Amino acid sequence: MDLGVMVSMQNFSQTANHRTMKAPQQQGQKGPIFYCEDVSVQFDEIMALKNVQLTIERGEIIFLTGASGAGKTTLLKVLSGLQDPTSGRVIRPEKGSGKKSLFISNVFQDLRLMGKYTCEENLMFSYDSSIYANKAEFVQDLNELARILGIKDRLHLKINDANGGLKQKVAIIRALLTRPDVLIADEPTSSLDIDNTRRLFDVLNLYNVKRGLTVVWATHNKDLIKSFTGRIIHLDNGRLVYSGNACFI
Repeated sequence: MDLGVMVSMQNFSQTANHRTMKAPQQQGQKGPIFYCEDVSVQFDEIMALKNVQLTIERGEIIFLTGASGAGKTTLLKVLSGLQDPTSGRVIRPEKGSGKKSLFISNVFQDLRLMGKYTCEENLMFSYDSSIYANKAEFVQDLNELARILGIKDRLHLKINDANGGLKQKVAIIRALLTRPDVLIADEPTSSLDIDNTRRLFDVLNLYNVKRGLTVVWATHNKDLIKSFTGRIIHLDNGRLVYSGNACFI
């Protein structure tokens, strides 16, 4: 169901106020989406990941935590297929019989926006006729996300003239406009205050509940983690040392 059809701002606010992540119950949405089997990654003399064993279920919300250098970015890249393990393997089950592979959208700290273009132009580059019935449907999603995240009146700004918070919102909207099965994000709200961060995560909550979006989100933001229900994966010096709920923090 399209975002523009399924939610008014009033209904969105009512959904957001609960701030409880619930994995979708639709048929075909259950089961693992990633298996990491003894995954290690070594860069020269540095072991960025050490024998990581991890299963992520479809429709989960994962908060990936750990100090700088703990291996968070490396694990995100391994999950997304941008980094091959030095040893071990990552298994990504297919969607189901006769269906295409899972689509993963990434938001890394290098946002990779095109500075000479406007925010709207950067978002329009995400249009894919194989995903949307027509461009009008895409524009409806774009405008709805921009409105909810409070940037509709700034879409005309060039990325080079945008502040860090606006850039991060554009990058997240761009990722969601691809209608991914999995969103992998590396500290994408570092330039946002807690209210804007929660507002953004409310959108992800909505996509999680309504579309079965799986979210893997690296963050240092303890207030964010405490505000939502999700599973924490904590890394320490390349090792997975905790997998569980927010009582850890």
